[in-house]
Amino acid sequence: MKYNPLIHHRRSIRLKGYDYSKAGAYFITICCEDRINRFGKVSGDEMILNQSGTIAYNEWVNLAERFPNFELDVFQIMPNHMHGIIVLSDQTTVGATLTVAQEEDKIKMATARGAPTIADIVGAYKSIVSNACLQLFKSHNKTMGKLWQRNYYEHIIRDERAYQNISNYIINNPGKWNEDKFHL
Repeated sequence: MKYNPLIHHRRSIRLKGYDYSKAGAYFITICCEDRINRFGKVSGDEMILNQSGTIAYNEWVNLAERFPNFELDVFQIMPNHMHGIIVLSDQTTVGATLTVAQEEDKIKMATARGAPTIADIVGAYKSIVSNACLQLFKSHNKTMGKLWQRNYYEHIIRDERAYQNISNYIINNPGKWNEDKFHL
């Protein structure tokens, strides 16, 4: 069914009035469209990345170079989604380390407004991974389709206990893959 604004009412799942460029820790989950296993497989308690999974992994690591207020923390690429903790710092030198690549124009525009938000970072990540995976599919004469589902899940981590629980969940995610709500 085609989108009809009179029938479909998309509500934001973000905390109303919250500044998502604010320093702090955020738990992020990004899912593949239709929960298709795109990034590899779980064998035993270990995630085995395929080429697309390696792209997703490397681009998450590269976010620390693209966004000066982004600090790399615990993350896990899974077969059809990824979990990560984004830590934003109070760093104000926005855009100083951005490269000139054409695909990063959106990042520059977002950072020109001020400190990048979680949405800016996740949007850039999804775009960069999608483009790289599309090139990979094209090099194998395959059609990729849509890589990511619309939006992403986020949770503001408010204390050390929550951080520890979420970190453990992310680290242990491959070992609990058969019980995971994203496992089809």
